[in-house]
Amino acid sequence: MYQRDLENLLSTWMDSREILIVYGARQVGKTTLAKMFTSHYEQVTILNCEHPVVYDILRSNDPVRIKSLFGSNRIIVLDEAQVIGQIGSVLKLIFDTCPEYKLIVTGSSSFGLLNKVAEPLTGRNIKFRLFPLSVREIQAEKQSLWVLEHLDDLLVYGSYPGILDLSQDHKIKKLEELTTDYLFKDILVYENLKSSGVISNLIKALALQVGNLVSMHELSIKLGISIPVVEKYMDLLEKTFVIFSLTAFSSNARNEIRKSRKFYFYDNGIRNAVINNFSHPENRNDMGILWENFCIVERMKKNQLKNGIVNMFFWRTYDGAEIDLIEESEGKLTAFECKLNTKKKPGIPLIFKTKYQTDQLHVMNPENFLTYLI
Repeated sequence: MYQRDLENLLSTWMDSREILIVYGARQVGKTTLAKMFTSHYEQVTILNCEHPVVYDILRSNDPVRIKSLFGSNRIIVLDEAQVIGQIGSVLKLIFDTCPEYKLIVTGSSSFGLLNKVAEPLTGRNIKFRLFPLSVREIQAEKQSLWVLEHLDDLLVYGSYPGILDLSQDHKIKKLEELTTDYLFKDILVYENLKSSGVISNLIKALALQVGNLVSMHELSIKLGISIPVVEKYMDLLEKTFVIFSLTAFSSNARNEIRKSRKFYFYDNGIRNAVINNFSHPENRNDMGILWENFCIVERMKKNQLKNGIVNMFFWRTYDGAEIDLIEESEGKLTAFECKLNTKKKPGIPLIFKTKYQTDQLHVMNPENFLTYLI
């Protein structure tokens, strides 16, 4: 069982009144996290909102029935809360009328839960996003040597907690089932679609363009749908935590690209399952893509643990100068390159160095990545 770093963040809010909301993709371990975290406390009950009795009582908006459901417990975990249609109003009712309870709520997809609680719970909640296992969490359980020895597996099969420790054949089977059973489920339900064909083709196209500038116009032509529909489905894929995007960093300098986006997957295993390619690294021509995706998402996981806000961008000029990742925090810029080849030692582009007074470029490669990701 892996200790999740999010437990430490949650613990700092346990004495507050705010409702704690843990959200993220399906199968990243939200229920397991809730069980492990609350095991350190007394008077806890974990209620699955998909259970018919729990579902019925919460939807009743009846404080008496809700209190009878909670009983004498002080800490209440509502798991899979997005299934309750008016969950935001239900949580507001509990917060306002039942101050004796501390609520922890879990749910999948941002439009499935966050949209429902945004207005009713304004000022009454703190949100936490759970990712697949981070290198930091894996290293804490298995030590650095294991991570170094199994780096190829992390790049190919990803780090979903229910997949990491399986055999190779079982990893492939589970990833295929995960993409088939869960990847499109929220989108199909939300959009009332009967077929995932267009979305499937869209995500395959994105999987082959990881780390590249993405043209909505080209995707529109390729998929035979309008640009607004492409943008709509891209937004849904981001809200279901399949992909995320980086925007271009710019201070409006004439030569800097400003409006483009690059897309990445939250998990390499999901990306490879989408294109049905689990080949060994020595037989692949996309290892540089997988390395860049891995490093950037691991930086995102690490940055979540910081107190301050860290904004992430890429930087590129029209004549081809580029930096994979720019992190901006408290007005300070930090530049990163993701290089699988340890022999290449890129320098920071002169135009960036001159304009932003930044002369250091951090190069993340297989020899030093633990320094930057743990």
